[in-house]
Amino acid sequence: MLFDLYQYNYPSRRNVVLAKKGMVATSQPLAAQAGLEILRKGGNAVDAAIATAACLTVVEPTGNGIGGDAFAIVWFEGKLYGLNASGPAPKSISAKKLREMGLTKIPKYGFIPVTVPGLPAAWAALSKRFGRLPFKEVLEPAIAYAEEGYPVSVNVAKLWKKAYDTFARCRSEEFQYWFQTFCPDGRPPEAGEVWKSKDHARTLISIAESNAESFYRGELADRIDDFSKKYGGFIRKEDLASYEPEWVEPISVNYRGYDVWEIPPNGQGIAVLMALNILSEMEFDAKEAVDTYHKQIEAMKLAFADARKYVADPRFMKVSVKDLLSRDYAKERRKLITEKALTPEAGEVREGGTVYLAAADGEGNMVSYIQSNYLGFGSGLVVPGTGIALNNRGNNFTLEEGHPNMLGPGKKPYHTIIPGFLTKEGKAVGPFGVMGGFMQPQGHLQILTGMLDFHLNPQDALDAPRWQWMKGKTVHVEPGFPVNIAQALLRRGHDVVYETESTSFGRGQIIWRKDDGVLIGATEPRADGQVAAW
Repeated sequence: MLFDLYQYNYPSRRNVVLAKKGMVATSQPLAAQAGLEILRKGGNAVDAAIATAACLTVVEPTGNGIGGDAFAIVWFEGKLYGLNASGPAPKSISAKKLREMGLTKIPKYGFIPVTVPGLPAAWAALSKRFGRLPFKEVLEPAIAYAEEGYPVSVNVAKLWKKAYDTFARCRSEEFQYWFQTFCPDGRPPEAGEVWKSKDHARTLISIAESNAESFYRGELADRIDDFSKKYGGFIRKEDLASYEPEWVEPISVNYRGYDVWEIPPNGQGIAVLMALNILSEMEFDAKEAVDTYHKQIEAMKLAFADARKYVADPRFMKVSVKDLLSRDYAKERRKLITEKALTPEAGEVREGGTVYLAAADGEGNMVSYIQSNYLGFGSGLVVPGTGIALNNRGNNFTLEEGHPNMLGPGKKPYHTIIPGFLTKEGKAVGPFGVMGGFMQPQGHLQILTGMLDFHLNPQDALDAPRWQWMKGKTVHVEPGFPVNIAQALLRRGHDVVYETESTSFGRGQIIWRKDDGVLIGATEPRADGQVAAW
């Protein structure tokens, strides 16, 4: 075996979880258990993933919602599939129109950054293509949590309070519905308090009974349209009615004998692959060595510089994925790495809010799935009477003329959420992911190198202290990061900043399948997560 299940090098609350019949790993225990319940009822890994994802919109609304987007990589009956369920900008919006309004950049909150939600369509598409149980049955656990309520978990409560403080500064009338929905008592719920949303439950029932048709071409679409019109938004029912998620071919590179798979652009997963390409011809003596951290940070910075310059809706990209992932290009980029920190050309890195889950069944099917409203709750807008928190994904567009990611009607933005998957010699190894805005590729890189270069088991790879490149030469490190390494990075020219908490360093999950079918699961100590298994 690549790693030792008895060896744990970093402080952790957990060992790996081992099982044979099925497994669900995510950042909220109630959602993980809902997925396991579906497996026990005879559902497959896809059914379990949908059930877990639906529950996460209820039990972890701080990182996702019904009005968000989703991506998935599915290993089903020996083949890999990719689903891009990100939504485009409304047809009535454009960079020119926003400039005429006097804007120089896209705001974070309100109607302007709202794009067409792809999340309900993702659930329906996955269920239709791969699901075994009826779609309505798969959504039942989420509906029950929304109707009956649940006690808010610790980390979710902290993020809820943070969102409350943010939206309290948004004075426009349209934000009132967020407070009515998520702070009905005039304040955010505390950890352990029961929260419920009848509106959310009714919306999930509507989605379940109509296979998401009501969201795009029915009653829920009408409600979104009315809300947008009332407050001068751009999104319309016509935008919803024309939306369909896209089945795509995942992209990959080989690293240390393993094929690492990501969703192609408009997602930023390609940044992980570019960084791995750069590192693939480098050698590392030890994980906890300054040279190892330095090379990883520099490779990630170079990959980000390219991603921010070139990645966009693939219809508007000026370079090809093949060129960005070529070994020759990686060789040229590798030459830029010296003993000192460099300053690449890249945009400023921002924090995001997302949920990730991994699921596997006893038949060998596996799912890597991620969904998000972008910045926590998203735009701060909730469609009245529905519990639908609308995303603010359009904040990732630019207004820069000529840039491939410039805002345009019907165009998809540069997207941060990325599910990952590992295979080896044509066989599934398993799903992995780390949520957290622009931390996501950096999290992928760190857990992958931990497992594949240094043979850390999945839990140890998640427990290891993390760094996050921000911009220029600035690197943030979380509490517990080795002081001697931080000091050595400073001497190499990195501007190292110690964070006081770990909330911005991502929250990940991993399921690794052994050749004999045994599943090895791991979940984050930075979240309330759980690996539910049997």
